[in-house]
Amino acid sequence: MPAFSTTRRVRHSADDMFDLVADVEKYPRFVPLCAALRVRAREDGGEGRAVLIADMTVSFKLVRETFTSRVELDREKREIRVTYLDGPFSRMENVWTFRETGEKACDVGFSIAYEFKSRALGVLMGAMFDRAFRTFAEAFEKRADAVYGRG
Repeated sequence: MPAFSTTRRVRHSADDMFDLVADVEKYPRFVPLCAALRVRAREDGGEGRAVLIADMTVSFKLVRETFTSRVELDREKREIRVTYLDGPFSRMENVWTFRETGEKACDVGFSIAYEFKSRALGVLMGAMFDRAFRTFAEAFEKRADAVYGRG
């Protein structure tokens, strides 16, 4: 099963980066391959926790696929967990972590593991997904610089 993991030090606070990644409805503006994102449901869990059910549409050339995920936001732990619910994958798990490093900087961890239901779709989109996931953390860092200013 394809997987990717990275940690990047960014010049923004962990809280700012958490807020940026948690704002899923803005993903089509800057996330590679994200053509659309719609939040179907939002549940406030109290104490800085929330759960979203979201549909994300990814598009590359003639291929366009939509999948549904459960997004668990935990501000106290500074963690965002994404669990796959429905769509072209047989499995997909994604975790973001945000750890303060001091002086208005933090380490942002991003990991993802996924597998397509269809072998043909996996062959067609697998390499492109792998390249896109490798640029995700950079895309969020650039977005943070645009939203919060350069650190």
